[in-house]
Amino acid sequence: MTTDLEQLGADLLAAIDAAAGLDALEAVRVHALGKQGAVTSLLKTLGGMTPEQRQVEGPRIHSLRESVTEAIATRKAGLEQAALDARLASETLDMTLPVDRTAPGSVHPVSQVMDELAEIFADLGFAVATGPEIEDDWHNFTALNIPETHPARAMHDTFYLAGEHERPMVLRTHTSPVQIRTMLSQKPPIRIIAPGRVYRSDSDATHTPMFHQIEGLVIDKGITLAHLKWTLETFLKAFFEREDIVLRLRPSYFPFTEPSAEVDIGYTMQKGKRVVGGSEGWMEVLGSGMVHPKVIAACGLDPDEYQGFAFGTGVDRLAMLKYGMDDLRPFFDGDLRWLKHYGFSALDVPTLSGGVGA
Repeated sequence: MTTDLEQLGADLLAAIDAAAGLDALEAVRVHALGKQGAVTSLLKTLGGMTPEQRQVEGPRIHSLRESVTEAIATRKAGLEQAALDARLASETLDMTLPVDRTAPGSVHPVSQVMDELAEIFADLGFAVATGPEIEDDWHNFTALNIPETHPARAMHDTFYLAGEHERPMVLRTHTSPVQIRTMLSQKPPIRIIAPGRVYRSDSDATHTPMFHQIEGLVIDKGITLAHLKWTLETFLKAFFEREDIVLRLRPSYFPFTEPSAEVDIGYTMQKGKRVVGGSEGWMEVLGSGMVHPKVIAACGLDPDEYQGFAFGTGVDRLAMLKYGMDDLRPFFDGDLRWLKHYGFSALDVPTLSGGVGA
């Protein structure tokens, strides 16, 4: 029987090595190790042997099964790697093909406007600050003078996160929590902008559940409303690239600023469309105000020593005004036709790369 086992083992190993593909290898495996396989049949004979025979033949048969099993696994791994290599070789891209044969990508208007805003405010001495999009209730509301019972919470259609948390967790409704985190981690003077995604449960032609916002914050000694007005005027003139920008500040209410002001920008009518510039009419573009003393105190600063101003606006709204879009929803539809029409070349630099003084 020893000779028969050796011959069977040699035949099976030869068949495994000769298997040209995974299907052929599977056929060999079934022939050897299947329910009616040659090795399986040998294992079944162990029950009819005497203890002395089983002690001699058992290890040989089990050794045969292990060698066949290992050979099949090794051969299978080799065949799978060869198939993967062949697939990768057939799917390579010819990088020498002319560029005009590939569809060009484009920069989304929101990304373009973000770059433009960063250029402008960098020229004004502002740094860019970021923070988490999933915020706790304290940073998103309480530290901004919006306690749990404050009616101002009704101003935000907030997405709350389910589950047990140390504090209630929300998708941030504004980028103001970034201002709180900055005041807690840095000492004045502070000059930052906080661009990013924010979330509110709202959807129509001018609102989407997710949109982009940019907020600015200045904290220092001796800051007044005049500094705020000059900053906004300089920013808007640079962004719209027009000198005839006219601003109007209207008294308003925000829990985190006092006094608060809505900022309107003048427009003129040209061919039935509103064009930024002049003062034939007014449209709201910004919310702003002097940082509330309670907010300054909540961040560990003395409101009698430090003052500041803050402002915020929608990045998508600015893109619509500057580049002539009427509906906010296509910004996030992923329609290639819309992106091709309104998108920017990947090689374009922001129009204001020269800065405010250009």
